Amino acid sequence: MKKCLLWILLLSLLAACFSGCKGDEDLSLQLPPESTTETTEETTVSPQALFQVAMITDYYDITDHSFNQTTYEAGRDWCEEHNIPFTYYKPEMDSTEARVTAIEQAIREGANVLLLPGFSFAGAIVETAEKYPEVYYIALDVGEFDLQDAAGCTDDFSYVYPKNVFSAVYQEEVAGFLAGYATVRMGYTNLGFVGGIAVPAVMRYGYGFIQGADYAAGELGIQASVKYGYSFQCFCDAGARGVQEHVGKWFKSGTQAVCFCGGGIYTYFKDIECPYDFRAIGVDMDMKAIIDEIYGSGTTLTSAMKNFSATIPWALSKLILEDDWDSLGGTVQNLGLVSGSELEKNHVALPDSTQWNDSFTREDYAAIVNALYTGAVTVDASTEQEPLAKHITVEYQGNLAPSDE
Repeated sequence: MKKCLLWILLLSLLAACFSGCKGDEDLSLQLPPESTTETTEETTVSPQALFQVAMITDYYDITDHSFNQTTYEAGRDWCEEHNIPFTYYKPEMDSTEARVTAIEQAIREGANVLLLPGFSFAGAIVETAEKYPEVYYIALDVGEFDLQDAAGCTDDFSYVYPKNVFSAVYQEEVAGFLAGYATVRMGYTNLGFVGGIAVPAVMRYGYGFIQGADYAAGELGIQASVKYGYSFQCFCDAGARGVQEHVGKWFKSGTQAVCFCGGGIYTYFKDIECPYDFRAIGVDMDMKAIIDEIYGSGTTLTSAMKNFSATIPWALSKLILEDDWDSLGGTVQNLGLVSGSELEKNHVALPDSTQWNDSFTREDYAAIVNALYTGAVTVDASTEQEPLAKHITVEYQGNLAPSDE
């Protein structure tokens, strides 16, 4: 009997023990897990919320078939693609003061990225860039000399570029080479070149044009010629008369096409009767619409083009998409070819409006661009001496109008 009671007591104690263990297990399942880390919420700010782009025209409108229109269209299209706010402002007058006013209006209305096309913005950049360090300035074809001159720099000091300013300048010699090469390959062998003033940028265009024409003539195994001169002043009466007289004689003696490089030199013949077959090559931008409107369809063979349509998306992408302003800010960069196959990305180019023919096709153009990009063909950018030419004769005529008029 005692043994029986002992076994009953032992079994009761064991049951109580197991019951207590099960209860502790259930309780532990109900407790929240311990946490030793804090939860933080991360937010990503989109470029749309950080940037607002504005283009300022130099004074003329965005339908000028020139730098303003190209800048406006390239900026607008890129911003629309990436959902970035974009607008433009037109200064009331053609002056630095008016451009400064337009820049400040854009900034007051929220713009923090400015697209500024052309050397006329140098003064406005110098006056405003340091005043608005939080605004990004993308200047197109505003050279180091332009900014130094606007800042009143002398031999004693130089202009220090603010970190919020980037300026693109262009390898005119490469653009000129492509235009000279194309013109000869199209079948024109008696050419002319008229620059405005013999400054380095104009000379690079001209000397590149000679080198391109010479290279094409060598490929074809022919001889060609170039008459070469300057109008002295782009818009003075003496310059206009000199160009009319000399270039008129060029055409009458067999010149087939002339490259006009500087201001409105190409307009000097619009008010006189041209008894010759007038063919032109433009510079800086695609000049077909402007020149053909004056002289008729088919006048413009091609243009030695600074390709703003490539530069603007590239610079905006660097700033906004890649967060890489450090590679641009505070610099003036000399842009040229960046691809031998994706031609639309190159900062100097021939336009799509080029008069392609069986002698000079788009494939021929792609081939010479690739040769230049890879270094198989080179262009001398020097302006200290006239370029060597093996397959063309060059007649240098200096100023086509006397400098004292």
